[in-house]
Amino acid sequence: MDPALALTDRKEPAPAGSTTTPPGGVPEAAIRYERGSRTLKHGDTFAVFDEHGDAVSWPGNPEGIFHRDTRHLSHLSLTINGLHPLLLSSTLGDDNATLNCDLTNPDIIIEPGGDTLCHDLLHIRKTRFLLNGVCYERLLLRNFDDRERTVHLDIAFAADFADLFEIRGQQRTRRGQLAEPEVEADRVSLSYLGLDGRTRATILRFDPEPETIAGDRARYHVTLAPREARSFFIEIICDERSDERTPPRKAYFSALRRAHRALRHASARAASIETSNDIFNEAARRSVADLYMLMTDTPEGPYPYAGIPWFSTVFGRDALITALETLWLDPAIACGVLKHLAANQAVDLAPEADAEPGKILHEMRYGEMAELGEVPFRRYYGSIDSTPLFVMLAGAYLQRTGDIETLRGLWPHISAALDWITCFGDRDGDGFVEYGARTDKGLANQGWKDSHDAVFHKDGRLAKGPIALVEVQAYVYGAWRAAAAIARQLDKDDEASNFDHMAETLRIQFDKAFFDEELQTYILALDGENKPCRVRSSNAGHALFTGIAFPERAGAVVDTLMAQSSFCGWGVRTIAASEARYNPMSYHNGSVWPHDNALIAAGFVRYGYRAEAARIFEALFATSTYIDLRRLPELYCGFVRQRGKGPTFYPVSCIPQAWAAAAPLFLLATVIGLGFDPRSGQLSLNQPVLPSITDEVVLRNLRLGSASADIALRGTRSKVVVDVLERKGEIKVVTTN
Repeated sequence: MDPALALTDRKEPAPAGSTTTPPGGVPEAAIRYERGSRTLKHGDTFAVFDEHGDAVSWPGNPEGIFHRDTRHLSHLSLTINGLHPLLLSSTLGDDNATLNCDLTNPDIIIEPGGDTLCHDLLHIRKTRFLLNGVCYERLLLRNFDDRERTVHLDIAFAADFADLFEIRGQQRTRRGQLAEPEVEADRVSLSYLGLDGRTRATILRFDPEPETIAGDRARYHVTLAPREARSFFIEIICDERSDERTPPRKAYFSALRRAHRALRHASARAASIETSNDIFNEAARRSVADLYMLMTDTPEGPYPYAGIPWFSTVFGRDALITALETLWLDPAIACGVLKHLAANQAVDLAPEADAEPGKILHEMRYGEMAELGEVPFRRYYGSIDSTPLFVMLAGAYLQRTGDIETLRGLWPHISAALDWITCFGDRDGDGFVEYGARTDKGLANQGWKDSHDAVFHKDGRLAKGPIALVEVQAYVYGAWRAAAAIARQLDKDDEASNFDHMAETLRIQFDKAFFDEELQTYILALDGENKPCRVRSSNAGHALFTGIAFPERAGAVVDTLMAQSSFCGWGVRTIAASEARYNPMSYHNGSVWPHDNALIAAGFVRYGYRAEAARIFEALFATSTYIDLRRLPELYCGFVRQRGKGPTFYPVSCIPQAWAAAAPLFLLATVIGLGFDPRSGQLSLNQPVLPSITDEVVLRNLRLGSASADIALRGTRSKVVVDVLERKGEIKVVTTN
């Protein structure tokens, strides 16, 4: 998800007004958003700060506080006597609710030629969190000197009300009007009247009242006795009003309790993971915390936003894959995703939004530029795979939960999605689903690899559309199979038989058109002339994931993906090193994506290649050990793994990012063969394998309807013993070896 993009949707940068020309360079300012940044999110509000807890406003920099795709605070910084504090530590709470920054003073000359306050005598702790459109902060200043000290604290702030797409690189010829700040004794109101006629406002409240206050700063003159501490409270309110009758000091503690409680309540649904590897335990806990931080409550249920900073909003593909990855952990996520996407399914033809009846949403935006149509993403449907993935998820959700009533309510939407596949998806009548943008403002490539150069021929020439991607045909096959299973449970046997026939017909056609005997894998795509893009890519692994591959093809595909040209030691590359456009630093042509690897590993297990799946698990885990907070990023570079050296990171990948956070959790469930059968009330472990990083895995709160079980797996890769630690309700645990 490259922040430098202009009119592309969410990946590789492109110059304004074009989605087909080569991408421009990543803005220098965007490089600042790297692994040291600290992120918070709640609902439709997110914030990005540096390690000091500051946000620095300069062109292209994504730091600040954002609400519904508008930056409501672009600058926030703290100084002591005009100097920036020194960093001691900067951490996020285990549940991601709070950012805690510990700072101290540098050497401060109190008077020219006079007294000096030596460094490390004053301690400053910033504690900050988001809740319901408000950023709450407590500054705690403590004097550890043996004498009284007097300093002044300056809090500088500004709001540019920039649209997120402006920060991502889109040039605007006109902007709305910034109003003059409104200043009162304990607050400052900043506002902006957009070209869409909406006023967007930010209110900063201070408690206690500052000694001086202006439209861009507040100053406290503070005298502290030895060991004395003093607290200062700040509220930053984005559009949605808090109860301004409650003093910020009191509001802070009340809101903090509610923020922790909300995260505990949401994550309580999830199964818990504990292994004999403490580092993996840290990674798993952070993954779960990131997922529930990215979760947003919609009228239809919980929905994981895609990632921070650039994609903290509804994305169809991302949420569908995230829900598939977390289905074993918390099926309520899948239910919320299905219902929300059904509620926003396209019903009309709208070329300017790439919308067609039955198509599933790709992206939704709320900012000024989307409202004005300067970018097409207010409600945008330009992804070729969201629609079949929607049907796949519906089938997987029913198989996991047995919730037939939810599926009965979703059936009209599933039928509409299937109609889209047959009526609109197959543009040339060749039996395959292909894409081509209907608006020049939209995406040129509409698969998950949606950068401009992601689909090409063996000689490096870019493919011309309409393009039929290998993984999209796999998803369509999965959709037909899922639809058949759902229809049977809804007593629609004739429709189910037809869906099975559609799936089997596609499977035969797919094998003939996409498997390449010379490459010993599936080709990347068919171009607009039905000519094959004979490229070894990670996309082929998705054919194993959905089961469209004939069993006799699986071994060759696995061998190709695990060959040295594709498997770099940190995971499977998006493109093999042997290909014309291979570049390990490219967004889609040689990098490693955790979610991609998780789906590939699941495909390996489907066809019995458990040891290879375990190798992918171990590679992604090894990557996480080199990353701050054990967070897997959206992607990283595909350089060969070398002894004693960590992976090479992609400079501006989203982190946290939902489908990457879910990847290690899905991988664990995959390699242990975890399955659910709600009809028989059975939890199964099919030929479980433990990766080499651990000899014990304990899973608690594995739910099946109203029942649940806690289980432990112990042993080695070749021999695993399963113990049932506790049962609640009627649930059976079955192991097959």
